[in-house]
Amino acid sequence: MSASERPPVTWLYVPGDRPERFAKAVASGADVVIIDLEDAVAPVRKDEARANAVAYLSARPDGGVLHVRVNDPAGERGRDDLAAVAGLADAVRLPKVESAAVLDTLTGAPAYALLESAAGIVNAREIAAHPHVTGVALGEQDLAAELGITDQQAMNHLRLQVVLAAAAAGLPPVPMSVYPDVKDEDGLLASCRAGRAIGLFGRTAIHPRQIPAIRRAFRPGEEETARAVEIVAAAEQAERDGAGAIALPDGRFVDAPIVTRARRTLALARHLADPPPQDSHSQDSHSQDSHSQGPPPASAPPGA
Repeated sequence: MSASERPPVTWLYVPGDRPERFAKAVASGADVVIIDLEDAVAPVRKDEARANAVAYLSARPDGGVLHVRVNDPAGERGRDDLAAVAGLADAVRLPKVESAAVLDTLTGAPAYALLESAAGIVNAREIAAHPHVTGVALGEQDLAAELGITDQQAMNHLRLQVVLAAAAAGLPPVPMSVYPDVKDEDGLLASCRAGRAIGLFGRTAIHPRQIPAIRRAFRPGEEETARAVEIVAAAEQAERDGAGAIALPDGRFVDAPIVTRARRTLALARHLADPPPQDSHSQDSHSQDSHSQGPPPASAPPGA
């Protein structure tokens, strides 16, 4: 599996009004850097943030995969954001998507639709199936606030609806929302592993120090990797022998989808085997106040 076929594992937000952090975000090891023009930026600085994003995207001095989270595309500011960055970013992230209608007029970069309301969840299948949509994700803070949800089992029910909608539309797996407590590595690891168990894959981060933990959480374990090696070896032997059936050493048979999954497991294990070292300056330059409104308390459900 090539890097282009492998879904991103780590996504890092960087405020659009802090252009000095853009290069450090790219150097952090994140698979995707998201320049945020929405929640991370105070209203009085949004025009400045958009100009910063346009300048950086036009020059691309540091490479990397660059997305932009625009403001609500149903509003004038969001439409202006799209007009400015859609032809420059690798993808745009659209907040507060509640129906497929808002997607009809999109042009330029592929779109990730953020589902942050009851209406967005109800219409998740229609949104995910829209031809302009490359991926979907949850905005859990807004969703939990609207519905008054504090129970993780209830939130998992909503997450699974989005996982199913993405899979049915042939989209990449749904990444997890941010974990707001940047100092709670154990909690982040446990949360990532719980998300992985219900079909979520990868996670957005609000600080570079979260990236190594996210990589560890989604790295296949030794037993899982060994099993994948066994399956792929059996498949290759069956191909050499011209056999239609693939038998494992213990006598069990596996079919093609299992082999495909095993190959993906091995590709992911290779990709995450040696996490890149963190740039200490990058870590220092991101703080919990990187979002203008500040991160939510650690007890709150994570956001988009």
